[in-house]
Amino acid sequence: MSTTTLKTASEAADQAPSTAPPRRARRRGEQSPGASLATHGILVVASLVALFPVAWLVFLSLGPDQDDYLHPGGIFGKMTFDNYVFVLRETKFFDWLWSTLVVSLGTTVIGVLAAATTGYAVSRMRFPGYKKFMWVLLVTQMFPIAVLIVPMYQILSDLQLIDSYLGLVLVYCSTAVPYCAWLLKGYFDTIPFEIDEAGRVDGLTPFGTFARLILPLAKPGLAVAAFYSFITAFGEVAFASTFMLSDTKYTFAVGLQSFVSEHDAQRQYMAATAVLIAVPVSVFFYLVQKNLVTGLTAGGTKG
Repeated sequence: MSTTTLKTASEAADQAPSTAPPRRARRRGEQSPGASLATHGILVVASLVALFPVAWLVFLSLGPDQDDYLHPGGIFGKMTFDNYVFVLRETKFFDWLWSTLVVSLGTTVIGVLAAATTGYAVSRMRFPGYKKFMWVLLVTQMFPIAVLIVPMYQILSDLQLIDSYLGLVLVYCSTAVPYCAWLLKGYFDTIPFEIDEAGRVDGLTPFGTFARLILPLAKPGLAVAAFYSFITAFGEVAFASTFMLSDTKYTFAVGLQSFVSEHDAQRQYMAATAVLIAVPVSVFFYLVQKNLVTGLTAGGTKG
């Protein structure tokens, strides 16, 4: 075979179209398979870390003895729901449930209403000192609970609101309203001012504009404020244990302390009660979760 023949074959091979499929160009922001796998792995690990305490609490609540937490492996052979039966039958669980729902829902309704009107007024109206007013609300969050308990107790005592649901609701509103007002003010800033002007053209009063036009658009922000107010009242201990004197008016957080005695702690009953306590919060979260994520991020930018 001559040299010319070899060159001709080589040139023909170079000129022949490639049969290998072209490499797909990666889009901007698209992760590589390795990065995607690593991201999913991190999310799975984070989910397991978040779920482990809940699963562990449920597991301990199924142990019949108060020392089962020291030997958790022995629970598998003697799992029982007797702890839940004891809590529901032998304690004031339903009194605690009623008190907690009254206080939490009362705080949510009154707190969100007060915070919404405050945030809307500061967002839309330019009255003297409106900026300083918001900073005053922020300053109220800087005082620790230990400093506030004594003056609040004196105020509630003068108003004859000690050991009453209304007194505890007002105390919780003093904690929830400042934060929620800031939150809703940022959300109202994202709603175009032209909507208010359209309401005035249609003959609505400022409150009518607020109630009929603005609030329906602010549902995500209201959901976040409602969830924060509910959680604030639901899990608080210091104020509830100080201002509520009757054991039938204890909230869940205070009632849970009844399982801790001077000599030992009935941890199996505490675990069962904690699991039951989580049910109302889970239901409330389910009701507001559709608007929760949107509301958490919408107030961060002004549209």
